[in-house]
Amino acid sequence: MRFTKHKRHRKIVRFYTACFGFREPFKVLCDGTFVHHLVSNHLSPDTSVSNALGASVQLFTSKCVIEELKSLGSSHAQSFHAARKDFKLARCEHEEKESAFNCMIEIIGENNPEHFFVATQDMDLRKKCRKIPGVPVLFGLRNAVFVEQLPSFQREYVKAAEERRLHMTDSEQKLLQKRVKSILNAEELKDSSNAEEEIDEEDLRGQVIASREPRKTDAKDKVQFKRKKAKGPNPLSCKKKTTSSSAPNAGKADKTSSDAKRSRPRKRKRSRTDKSSSRTDGASA
Repeated sequence: MRFTKHKRHRKIVRFYTACFGFREPFKVLCDGTFVHHLVSNHLSPDTSVSNALGASVQLFTSKCVIEELKSLGSSHAQSFHAARKDFKLARCEHEEKESAFNCMIEIIGENNPEHFFVATQDMDLRKKCRKIPGVPVLFGLRNAVFVEQLPSFQREYVKAAEERRLHMTDSEQKLLQKRVKSILNAEELKDSSNAEEEIDEEDLRGQVIASREPRKTDAKDKVQFKRKKAKGPNPLSCKKKTTSSSAPNAGKADKTSSDAKRSRPRKRKRSRTDKSSSRTDGASA
């Protein structure tokens, strides 16, 4: 049971931190009924409230709430001393004594700019806070402090605020139209200036081309190209002349080549007639 309670409280606190900008340490504005509940059940204000929210807290009350506890007499004497000792004073602009209900509503305002958690046991004050955007409510039950569940009004307010942020307002739409008109006018001026520059460039090109064209004269046209004259043969394609010094070397080369050829042994060819004649000579002998 305790685990599910803390889980539900963390979810509610996360909703207010994400959607309304609540930050630690959380400010808790307490009225006389809540302070009296804590004192009568012997609960320390700081630890009980911080355990319910799961974060560090700063406890506040108002001057009108303290005066109301003082007026209730001895039955609320301990609550009066605890409120004066353990709670900080929220800014209250009432010069004369005001009821705690009206004082708390004026401190919260229309949209709770100070991001207060309201801790009270008064059912009328709890119902009133449910209709103010961004006001979470705490209440005591026996020896524990609980965070009131998210009312449907808070969820619908957040959805409507998100839709308003997505769409443009009338002032933003007018500014956008002015901006678009200024951009279109600037583009038209650029196009006109570019067209004038192109015309000027074409005129300059025509003048340059006209200046480059030759002037017409009555004289006969001169020969533009010269006739090619006959030239000698290409020296690279001609053979070099042989000198006398190269002749002895050439003879030596021929001799060496002929000697090489002669150095080879010659084979003697013998005919059959020689063999037959040699045989007859031997027989006759």
